[in-house]
Amino acid sequence: MTLRIQRADLDAASQAGLLPADSADALWQFLAARRAGDPDAPRFDFTHVLYYLGGLLAIGAMSLFMTLGWEQFGGWGIFFIALLYAGVAWKLAERFERMGLAVPSGIMAALIVVLVPLAVWGLQNAFGLWAEAEHIKGYRDYHVYIDWRWITLEFATLVAGTLMLYRWRTPFLVMPIAVTLWYMSMDLAVFILAADDNYHWSEASWTFRKWFSLAFGLIMLLVAFWIELRSRSRKDYPFWLYLFGLMAFWGGLSSLGSGLLSGKLIYLAINLLLIGVGALLVRRTFVVFGALGVAMVLGDLSHHYFRDSWLFPLTLTAIGLGIVFAGVAWRKHEARLTEQLRALLPGELRTLIESRQTTR
Repeated sequence: MTLRIQRADLDAASQAGLLPADSADALWQFLAARRAGDPDAPRFDFTHVLYYLGGLLAIGAMSLFMTLGWEQFGGWGIFFIALLYAGVAWKLAERFERMGLAVPSGIMAALIVVLVPLAVWGLQNAFGLWAEAEHIKGYRDYHVYIDWRWITLEFATLVAGTLMLYRWRTPFLVMPIAVTLWYMSMDLAVFILAADDNYHWSEASWTFRKWFSLAFGLIMLLVAFWIELRSRSRKDYPFWLYLFGLMAFWGGLSSLGSGLLSGKLIYLAINLLLIGVGALLVRRTFVVFGALGVAMVLGDLSHHYFRDSWLFPLTLTAIGLGIVFAGVAWRKHEARLTEQLRALLPGELRTLIESRQTTR
């Protein structure tokens, strides 16, 4: 069980005679110092907002917001400019690390990884390797078009990201790695289908790409879960893998679609399972994607199967109220039921769940 304690809570406990007044003050000072002493602890304050806002602007400038004007520097120009930026980011990461500022140090390290595909793009252009790609006008298209030739940039980014993660053990470094894996889930499918000249217009190829995205996303989720089981650190390394793994898995699953009622019910069951997994692992991202899926399938059912039925909204209302009362009943017997259910789980998973519920 997680509790967010404020100073007013300690004062109330002191007034109720549960805690001496001097002990309440000492306890608050201890908790505040412990919180401040953990530089990697997630928090929402003005300092961290500035950290991430500035970092994301720098990362976006070198990725999503690249303009065609950069192409005038040529391949070698882009390559050396990327190296220069990476060198500056490296120095800043080391400086912030010496100052004990783990968050800005990790952001600078992530910026270095983001610069890797830009450097590889410049190097490949210098050797004329993209001369035949007429639909690719510049590096900005890396974030727009699905193309199997991007795989070389992605593999280089994954290698660099792994090495950087070994050097700077910060969870934010997993973000560019997870994004790259998400891109790869789309580009690898095209690479496999590249032998077919008509794959862009083939219904079978589109279906393959959807299933490939689903399978690739599921693998990402399993890897993230494995990391979470093995990690004994308080740092949340799997977060970004969960997020972009869900985007690949849920996106592929949702795009498959089904005109059959049985297919819609299976989709509903999978999304309910995502919500259950999210509640079990204390991962809000699973709950968000699962809730979106449930809303989509219920909306589809109401439109196609129960358009003229006055009973459908009443039935959903009854189900919703039933779930609310189930939550009330669960709260009443939560301790006993939780203990019984956890006893059925493997030891590592039980330890993981208990640790997450005491740190969240």
